[in-house]
Amino acid sequence: MRANEVPSGQLEEFLQQNETLDSEVLEEKGYIVSVKDHIAGCFVLDEMEKEDVYWLKQLYITKNEANKLPVLLEAILALAKAKQAKSVYVHSHQPIVDILLEAMQFHLQRENVFANPQPKTKGNWWYYQVS
Repeated sequence: MRANEVPSGQLEEFLQQNETLDSEVLEEKGYIVSVKDHIAGCFVLDEMEKEDVYWLKQLYITKNEANKLPVLLEAILALAKAKQAKSVYVHSHQPIVDILLEAMQFHLQRENVFANPQPKTKGNWWYYQVS
């Protein structure tokens, strides 16, 4: 569900427990993942300047729900398809996420595809061609 549709108290509690998330961007453009009436994660699927190209940012899921990450990625790709996206880019900075993205048919990019904005952390860029 859209982050701006979540009851504010519930969203504030989630954000207080996960201070590294950009609450402003999440509330404006993000989605919340709910499992059994509690927030289990979030993501932002942000449209880039290039038409029909999206950047998956702030993908986060709690440790208790981490086994659902592949299902969450499938749901995100379905959302991208519904938005008529041509491709989705992801900047990964965790080896386990790299393995998962590769297994889900994402393609590794050799260089940063976005001159601006650039992530401040090292990692890998991946893209998925939405069909």
